[in-house]
Amino acid sequence: MTRKVALITGAGRGIGAAVAREMHARGYALALMSPSENCETLAAELGGVAFRGVAQNADDLKGIVDTAMQAYGRIDAVLNHTGHPPKGDLLDITDENWDLANDMIVKSVVRMARLVTPLMEAQGGGAIVNVTTYAAFEPSLWFPASCVYRAGVSSFAKLYADRYGPKNIRMNCLMPGFTDSLDVSKFADLPALKRIARVEEQAKAAAFLLTEDSSYITGQSLRVDGGITRHV
Repeated sequence: MTRKVALITGAGRGIGAAVAREMHARGYALALMSPSENCETLAAELGGVAFRGVAQNADDLKGIVDTAMQAYGRIDAVLNHTGHPPKGDLLDITDENWDLANDMIVKSVVRMARLVTPLMEAQGGGAIVNVTTYAAFEPSLWFPASCVYRAGVSSFAKLYADRYGPKNIRMNCLMPGFTDSLDVSKFADLPALKRIARVEEQAKAAAFLLTEDSSYITGQSLRVDGGITRHV
């Protein structure tokens, strides 16, 4: 198999599905995962393979990696994309929901890295992108658990870049702002561009980080937020 392969979690709709379409347009074969049949429907449309599962389940992550390897024999690009963890007032979030957020956001990235890094090493390289949030570096009380753990993913990406850069495996984070995959039109005045993003715009940024277009970029967190964040 010489065609490059992209594995995408959370691929059933929204940003994940848009990235799948963008990577397909760039010639990648696809392995898609989502909790519902949406990943199977999209995979059938785009000529890929699918596996139903959730990012916080270690067996499901192994399932999509195994599915990709059985179908294609290689994995060149991985998009780690998961849903939003439970929200709530800062001290009202239960221990169980903090643990769930950790499983969804941080441990899913670590587990996926364990699975695909040896494969990418054997191939001579690869790229991993973690979808986080614009608020990872400027935390918001609107979604505390997400902010805390997605900031941790950026830290992990730095460490991973240091460890596996010599193996030509890159890891970066995509930090999307308000995007039309959700009903967030009421926030359109917050970004400098005075509109919310289209999922296609997030997909193009993700594809940039997943492909050789960004071959000298690793350990970075790219804000694609329309200018909503303010730090320099």
